[in-house]
Amino acid sequence: MFNWLSSQFHSLRRGLRPAPHVAAVAVHNSLRWSDPALAAHTQVYQQSPWVYVAVNRIAEAAALVPLRVFRLEGERRVEVERHPLERLLDAPNPYLSRFELFEQTVGMLELCGNAYWFLAGDGQGAPTEIWCLAPDRVTCVPDPTRYVRGYLYEIDGQRIPLEPEEVVHFKRWHPASDYYGLSALEAARLAISSDRAMSQWNHNTFGEANGVPAGIVTIKDFVSDADFERLKREWRQSYGGPQRRTAFLRGGGIEWQNIGLSHHELDFLQGRRAHRDEILNVFGIPIGLISENATEANATVAERQFIERTLYPKLARIAQKISQELLPFWAGDYVAEFEDIRPTDTQARLDEIHAAYPVLSINEIRARYYDLPPAAWGNLPVGAAAPETPAAAQPTTAAPTPPAEPEPAVTVKAALNELRRWERFALRRGTAARGRKFEVRVLPDTIAFEVSAGLLGAEAADDVRAVFASARVALLGEDSERPSEAALEDQGLMLDMPLTASAT
Repeated sequence: MFNWLSSQFHSLRRGLRPAPHVAAVAVHNSLRWSDPALAAHTQVYQQSPWVYVAVNRIAEAAALVPLRVFRLEGERRVEVERHPLERLLDAPNPYLSRFELFEQTVGMLELCGNAYWFLAGDGQGAPTEIWCLAPDRVTCVPDPTRYVRGYLYEIDGQRIPLEPEEVVHFKRWHPASDYYGLSALEAARLAISSDRAMSQWNHNTFGEANGVPAGIVTIKDFVSDADFERLKREWRQSYGGPQRRTAFLRGGGIEWQNIGLSHHELDFLQGRRAHRDEILNVFGIPIGLISENATEANATVAERQFIERTLYPKLARIAQKISQELLPFWAGDYVAEFEDIRPTDTQARLDEIHAAYPVLSINEIRARYYDLPPAAWGNLPVGAAAPETPAAAQPTTAAPTPPAEPEPAVTVKAALNELRRWERFALRRGTAARGRKFEVRVLPDTIAFEVSAGLLGAEAADDVRAVFASARVALLGEDSERPSEAALEDQGLMLDMPLTASAT
């Protein structure tokens, strides 16, 4: 046995070869037509309220997400404004809008597991129109060499052959089929059938032909047929109505016995809720999105789960198929992607960026978190100083650097004026510890710090004035080398003298 198995392999084969199983798979599926049950899936969509809610919620949400086209430049992606594909999707054909195109595509994927686009053109290469094809009318034709020879579109007994490059086939994964996708309805078939049966039973219970009598009139004494009919007619004319029925029993020996089960005994409502939850879970709809008992927090979490785990993967499937089979009609290296609608935690994102400061350069952070191009000054981590050039590496013949011009000195007049403005500001606001802070521009740092510290403990206007009086003394100085403020005001020219090192 083992020798026979070993003989099936070629030890001298080198390199990769074409897929050897394609021909066998094509022959195996050569007589398999499109599943006729797909036509019944559209009826389920029309008759089951929970299937309609689930498919409609997914299809409409997906149709709202914009599709972008990016040009690949190495590892970078550059968005292309108004690519021809985007213009085509905005107007797929004269009778279909972009929203309707994606709504039908996603809806068919949910109901049938397959969706088909027919690409129509003018013979010049790129498609000019997109048409949705009904999945129950499309049959895939296998081929031993090409895997797919084409498609047959059958309607009213007419079979229309379609070339593989004319059709874009979207499909879900099917473990038992090589060419067709699996519908979510197949997995939820039993729950859907049971829910529809319960709904039909409930309808029959309250239908006109099965109405329960609202009251019973028993005539204990024997009466003739004519009198019995007259009594019924007169009673219904006086007390009857189209929505109420009265039962008449003639004779006293008749007894009513109920042999059926009531809604309460069957736990009818709980059974329907269980079917609802099962159907919605199969389609990936969290219960919190539609439950009447869901809190705001539950609804928020449910919406996030729906977007991240249900909607976004379906959009990724469609976008990758478009990139693979539709974008090659236009020259260039392009990729199509839907807008990333997954919710993000802003604070967690900021914490992640801050944690990356010591290990990533500014350019790496720009590219990874903001999708921005590199900057000339961004090769270092955030907050890192540029490395100094070693003395040995400096050229010896470099021209001497001209001395920098000294910054203009801060004059006593400017410092006194700012100190007065700060004092008026503090007096108007009561204390400087509340509200907006005063912006210091020319005062020396030491004096500004002393004023800020003094204002923190000031509780009254006199305390504020004392703080600024001390600041003026520190600014003007108490020694003979520095004139008093009054003397400076009398000698206007001296107000422009620079502050000494002792004050600064």
